[in-house]
Amino acid sequence: MITKNTEDISPLKRYWNIISHGLFLFGLRNRLANIGLDINPYYWVQEEVDECKEPKIKGNPLEYSVRFLNVEEFKSITENESGATVNEMIEGLKKGQLCIGLEHNGNIAAYTFIELHDFVYYNRTFKLKDNEAYLLNMWTFHSYRGKNLAPYLRYQSYKLLDKQGRTVKYSITQYFNKSSIKFKSKLNSKHLSLFISIALFKKYYWNFPIKKYR
Repeated sequence: MITKNTEDISPLKRYWNIISHGLFLFGLRNRLANIGLDINPYYWVQEEVDECKEPKIKGNPLEYSVRFLNVEEFKSITENESGATVNEMIEGLKKGQLCIGLEHNGNIAAYTFIELHDFVYYNRTFKLKDNEAYLLNMWTFHSYRGKNLAPYLRYQSYKLLDKQGRTVKYSITQYFNKSSIKFKSKLNSKHLSLFISIALFKKYYWNFPIKKYR
């Protein structure tokens, strides 16, 4: 995800947020990955297993609209960002992924991506049927956080996919990312399987199934 922080947050509060949201181990894992050892436990998730109600947001929902973003529009909202993650998302758009933005008064408040084709995650291939979709890269910009926009945008994405006949939606949630687990639970999501992937220097990969859930 894009790192975009324009808020003035004290170091103590920042570290408390990291710990309380389960991101300490998440961050430790990222540091190990930077030196070549990437240990990644993750859930394979089915979202909206049962139809959910539209999440309520703080503010007037009539001020928000949902629309697809093209490559140039996505570049414009991430023009101050750099790094492999942003470049990967841009390449994903060019290859056919969809980007759905939540717009408020001419500004993009949040976005998410959708993959409609088979994809590879940590050297493991996931195949999608014609009625399936894979959702990834949910992000809410800092000035719009605390308004419950992520579940709202995800829900609106479900509705757009339903119109396309994509009624089965999947995603991947990293094991240590408590905030993502909590956000998806609001939308009647269900863990299907737990996997662990180990990558060494982004060259050697091992994938192991850990647990299947009923």
